[in-house]
Amino acid sequence: MNILITGCHGQLGNEVQLLETAYPQHHWFNTDVTELDITDKHAIDKFVQDNQIDGIVNCAAYTAVDLAESNQQLCMSLNADAPAHLATAVASRNGWMIQISTDYVFDGTQHTPYVETDTPSPNSAYGDTKLAGELAAQNACQQLMIIRTGWLYSTFGKNFVKTMIRLGKEKNELGVIFDQIGTPTYARDLANAIMIAIEHGIVPGTYHFSNEGVISWYDFTKAIHRLAGITTCHVKPLHTAEYPTPANRPHYSVLDKTKIKNTYNIEIPYWEESLKECIEKLNASNL
Repeated sequence: MNILITGCHGQLGNEVQLLETAYPQHHWFNTDVTELDITDKHAIDKFVQDNQIDGIVNCAAYTAVDLAESNQQLCMSLNADAPAHLATAVASRNGWMIQISTDYVFDGTQHTPYVETDTPSPNSAYGDTKLAGELAAQNACQQLMIIRTGWLYSTFGKNFVKTMIRLGKEKNELGVIFDQIGTPTYARDLANAIMIAIEHGIVPGTYHFSNEGVISWYDFTKAIHRLAGITTCHVKPLHTAEYPTPANRPHYSVLDKTKIKNTYNIEIPYWEESLKECIEKLNASNL
């Protein structure tokens, strides 16, 4: 198959690229904004037709959650309009698409893990636009797989893990929110799940994916410092109200992964195992 990857320089896109060599039977087209502007419908249509694209994995998104509140037009263009353009283009070739979405489509007021059939209720510009992207892509492409994830990190790009390691080395004390609960997602594990889905064959629908387990940002930071060997920084718990941000964040965004595990026979690692693997890679590369 000819498979288009968008957002190839992001956390997930980079992880997907690393796995592509294990699937030489496919022709991979790795693109970011310099190779393909996904807000340009004409450019997408031409690229998909010229390269006879059979499937698309859309890893591109506007993910600056707080900046999205004051850049809603750009956020909508990247998170809603672009998935619609991509889905329309690949559907014209009877192809498939994987759209990456987010736990922010939920408001976080629930106290049990969110399943795919729970009614979305975003309360941020980022969440609004990502939900709009889900719906737009669904309307355009029958062979669509939506994967909602959250708390994404990797050895690539900017993310919470790398920031906490840096701050832990720079500061003697650090305040981190303890009343927001979720599950981290190692982008490498999500990339692997995507590859398994492609090889199995896309089963259309909405799925949830994160690592296993449940944790707060405070506990996550404590684990990051422990695994990174940082002992000189005192981490103290903060209430969300003590750390105001422009965008609302879900207080509880644990995702139930039963559907994706059963559909694709995927075994998902526990969050701490994956975090340890990522930090070992960071240490090995001195990142």
